[in-house]
Amino acid sequence: MHPVERTIYKWMNTSPLGQQDNTIVIGCSGGPDSIALVHILHALSIKCHLRVIPVYVDHGLRPSEIPGERLLVQQTADKLGLDWEIVEVAAASEAKRNKKSVEHAARDLRYAALRRLKAYYQAAYIAVGHNADDQVEEVLLRLLRGSSRKALSGMQQLENCILRPLLQLSKQTILSYLADQQIPFCHDSSNDDYSFLRNRIRHELLPLLEQKYDTGIRKALLKSAANLAEDEDLLEGQVLQMWESVEVSQGAPSTSSLDSLELSVNRQLVNQYHPALQRRLFERILWNIGSPARYEHILAITKAVSQGRSGTELHLSKGLRVTVSRDLIQFSYPRGRVAWRGSLKNESTEI
Repeated sequence: MHPVERTIYKWMNTSPLGQQDNTIVIGCSGGPDSIALVHILHALSIKCHLRVIPVYVDHGLRPSEIPGERLLVQQTADKLGLDWEIVEVAAASEAKRNKKSVEHAARDLRYAALRRLKAYYQAAYIAVGHNADDQVEEVLLRLLRGSSRKALSGMQQLENCILRPLLQLSKQTILSYLADQQIPFCHDSSNDDYSFLRNRIRHELLPLLEQKYDTGIRKALLKSAANLAEDEDLLEGQVLQMWESVEVSQGAPSTSSLDSLELSVNRQLVNQYHPALQRRLFERILWNIGSPARYEHILAITKAVSQGRSGTELHLSKGLRVTVSRDLIQFSYPRGRVAWRGSLKNESTEI
């Protein structure tokens, strides 16, 4: 067994993957990370009782490179005796239609396609090829965007149904594995496009930090992310306990849609907790009710709960109203998930 495969094998044996048979859908672009991931998981498939299915998602971008990538993924799967899938999506039109960046649209469509195939194959997980260098870049990217402590903890190796087995390996380690095994891979030219902030971080900011400030910056960022992840595990457990104690009440929706869902929580009990836990509680409530958990919204709710008079009403996105009374904090979509300016009470704040 190659040392890289042994490293992944040890991790898998300490995770839920080592406890039962699993089917894993692998997002495979044909690049070095995802091609290595296919080979590694295939090498471990007998020991770890895995069925692996590579999936190439064609975003309709880079037409000169797509045929070679598609062919390589297909040939790799055939050589290893694996089932494979190719899915076509239209990232450019999705970006235009929903006013997203092409990068954001491509990511959304890619994960949606992988989730559909996960359901089709009754797979337990979706595996992606993020490595330790990607983690460093992600932490810096989130730091520049002013992200929360939770976001700064970075990506996790096992997060819901998403697996990142290579997250502990550097890019150079992965490239050395491919060279040792004489495994071919493709180069994605979009990784050289400096119009993407991530690529500027990769090619400009990180080398500058290493050369001018600290040669160990990558290890330092990885250590910080790991420490924050441990802190988040503790805080998440406290929020779950808080959820049980503050009397969160969920009204039954009149339809199967989230539009008519209502949540309420005891204001007096919430105010007994530290603001850091309050913010995490409100983040969880917003996600549960189908609203984007924007940081400015979370702060506004926290302030209204601690300082607002009874009857204070917050207008959030897509028609969500948060009403603060003396005893309760209520979250609802009075007219469904549509933007409207009407107020339920005399006093309101629009955000």
